[in-house]
Amino acid sequence: MDDTGAQNTQDGPDGQDGPDDGQAGPVGPVRDAMVNWSPAEREWWWMGPFPGQVPGLVRRVRRILDVSQRGLAALLGVSQSVVARWETGRTSPRARVVQEMLHLARLRVGFSDVETGRPVEPMRADGARTHAGSRFPAHVDLRARGWWLPRRLRAMTSIEAFTCLDRSRAVQDPAIGYRVSTHHKRYERARWGVPDDHPAVHQFVAEVEWREEQLERRRQAIRRRLAS
Repeated sequence: MDDTGAQNTQDGPDGQDGPDDGQAGPVGPVRDAMVNWSPAEREWWWMGPFPGQVPGLVRRVRRILDVSQRGLAALLGVSQSVVARWETGRTSPRARVVQEMLHLARLRVGFSDVETGRPVEPMRADGARTHAGSRFPAHVDLRARGWWLPRRLRAMTSIEAFTCLDRSRAVQDPAIGYRVSTHHKRYERARWGVPDDHPAVHQFVAEVEWREEQLERRRQAIRRRLAS
């Protein structure tokens, strides 16, 4: 909500524009301007300085764009009363609307860990997906398990299984999985650490290829020892 000063040249507490756009606004002390305020609006006003949060963000965007509540409402395609409720903390804009406001003000949102202050980024958009095209659950830790095979062939050593493995290797299609058991999940995190994100497919491909290279080197070493 806009502060109502002695000149009363900003938006009033009810979200209506003041005399600066041609309308007659209330003139007088602040208490007279609070006559039509709700209890929540009065409580918000008398709280004094605060970190801002969503109401402060909306006001900051308006200040950057140099627009009134009505002007911001027109840019976002909402009513002025909606913007007024955002600024009093009675309601909050949806994430899509927040993104649009930040885009208009040429701002970039950022997150940081409260304890360490380390920046926290959203999860990557190119993270590995299932064969059905859906994303893996965000809370699981993905692991590369080799090259992909259909479930019916995973316990087989048939020509069909080896042919499918060769095809997966050629098209670089790794088998990606995760532990469902919380016990195994804790064990893996204690041993390998907590992954920051879901890797992309090409990262899993590189991991599987590296494993195959290491396995081939061990095989060659064994052959040399046996030959000598």
